Amino acid sequence: MALPPQLRAIQHHLRTAQEHEKRDPVVAYYCRLYSMQTGMKLDSKTPECRKFLIKLMDQLESMKKELSDNDSISQEVVGNAHIENYALKMFLYADNEDRAGRFHKNMIKSFYTSSLLLDVLSVFGELSEENIQHRKYARWKATYIHNCLKNGETPQAGPIAMGEDEEADEFGAEGFSGAGTSHGASFRGDPPSQSFQDQDEGLGPGPAPGIGFTPSPGPGPSGPPATNYNNIHIPPGAHAPANTPAELPPPAGSVHLSPEDFTKAQKYCKYAGSALQYEDVGTAIQNLQKALKLLTTGKE
Repeated sequence: MALPPQLRAIQHHLRTAQEHEKRDPVVAYYCRLYSMQTGMKLDSKTPECRKFLIKLMDQLESMKKELSDNDSISQEVVGNAHIENYALKMFLYADNEDRAGRFHKNMIKSFYTSSLLLDVLSVFGELSEENIQHRKYARWKATYIHNCLKNGETPQAGPIAMGEDEEADEFGAEGFSGAGTSHGASFRGDPPSQSFQDQDEGLGPGPAPGIGFTPSPGPGPSGPPATNYNNIHIPPGAHAPANTPAELPPPAGSVHLSPEDFTKAQKYCKYAGSALQYEDVGTAIQNLQKALKLLTTGKE
């Protein structure tokens, strides 16, 4: 079924769902869930949009039944960790390629797809400031590298000194989605999303016709190697996750933990378990350290 023009803002999230149909059904499910929730806000009254969204709901219900025994579907905290780890893995792959000066379509798409998956995290609640900054940086990088290659220029490898935070903030999420840039920032050439669009608007179930690029390596044993996330240096306006202290003070017997603290600690442990599924030791250690710090000090 063709995507109504009123819902064009979710086309790349739906395309990402198609691409992961077999490779990672959990990613496909949450991309569609995000698309449905966003689509309902965009236009749920126009007959063509209503018809499209109802079909998308049916597809989600079907997927939910098929994946009912998957913890990432039945438990939101596990699903959240799964999507976040996947998005950051793609970000790391693209960032490593960028730092090594290897500019190609797969790395551009990896930057962009990671930003789409960080959008998807909003189905679990408000995005953390870190993920908002990573999303902004990934979209800006994809735009910058795409336009350099399009214009026959060599991109500058790695983080670029952009000066003050305000300047970095100009590279808003909208700039890459084709909806115009925020704060009046301008990019050379067309946004990469124009190149990503193919003419086939059939976004229903079934194999994706592709969007101009070969699939970028996904997280997992066959994907990009695990990297210590704390080693990444990102320019102002796009900050890497804060380091966790290497040494924690000895447990104080008088530490009072609230039910919320136990829930948070459990969440960090689940994040770590999800990271280990992808053999991502750095992320697993980081989350275990957060859980340990919370349990031993009562503070995050």
